[in-house]
Amino acid sequence: MYRKNCFSSSIVSLSVYFVLLMVQGQGQVTTPVRVGFYSRTCPRAELIVKQTVEAHFNSNPSVAPGLLRMHFHDCFVQGCDASVLLDGANTEKTAAPNRGLRGWEVIDDAKTKLEAACPGVVSCADILALAARDSVVLTKGFSWNVPTGRRDGRVSLASETSNLPGFRDSVDVQKAKFQALGLNTQDLVTLVGGHTIGTSACQFFRYRLYNFTTTGNGADPTINPLFLSQLQSLCPQNGDATRPVDLDVGSANQFDATFFRNLQNGRGILESDQKLWTDASTKSFVQGFLGVRGLQALNFNVEFGRSMVKMSNIGVKSSTNGEIRHICSAIN
Repeated sequence: MYRKNCFSSSIVSLSVYFVLLMVQGQGQVTTPVRVGFYSRTCPRAELIVKQTVEAHFNSNPSVAPGLLRMHFHDCFVQGCDASVLLDGANTEKTAAPNRGLRGWEVIDDAKTKLEAACPGVVSCADILALAARDSVVLTKGFSWNVPTGRRDGRVSLASETSNLPGFRDSVDVQKAKFQALGLNTQDLVTLVGGHTIGTSACQFFRYRLYNFTTTGNGADPTINPLFLSQLQSLCPQNGDATRPVDLDVGSANQFDATFFRNLQNGRGILESDQKLWTDASTKSFVQGFLGVRGLQALNFNVEFGRSMVKMSNIGVKSSTNGEIRHICSAIN
């Protein structure tokens, strides 16, 4: 456990160069997070991360959704400070929601290369933010400008991962967790759309398929009946709980808006995802991404980049409460 003494398709043009951030436990401070932060101190930093992610992706495409999810899980606990990367007893990495994360070796590889090129300059938190963006691009999503200049945190507690959204959460609970970090309902729907790539194990949704209700066939009634039989064949009641199933059936390897079409058609895998369609406060945003007539049309890839920048500014550490780690899995 770590504690501190005190607490590519097209470019989305995002003009975020200098941001006033609320740093957790520190009050309002000016943190120099801006696009191109390393342009003088380590000009090849973003290229090194991009090439490293691409090399790993080419041999194992599953690292893309893994890195995207890792960044998300990092930002929701202690802010975007690479606390999820720290090894040790009772760190975030050991908590149940993070045991299925993948891509640790990609971050370590990028850090090793960056330390060789620019020792002590690029933070692990920035590597993770850049790697998440590069993962989206590799799966045919849009790119966006990533503000950099974060410091790495010194605190990582498994007990704080309760802040992470859960697969059984109601929409109200999901909204509360996002709002607590300055993210609104559109950000919620947009960022959950990251499930357009990657998989989930049967153990996280099989309960929806059997004995969910005491009426009818016992399954979650929001599941499309034809899709239900497909899921039951993939995840038998007493089958392998760890078997992976695509979160965006039919388009799991491409970053696009078909995830929302699946929600509309009752083909969402996670209960928390499918609820975005059945709850009126989130349904309108899903419909916006689907281009439903009469509603404001939303471009999923464009909005995803914007919401990612917003999320990546949560709890950014400064030089007073952070550091540049030499190794991403351990504090200096």
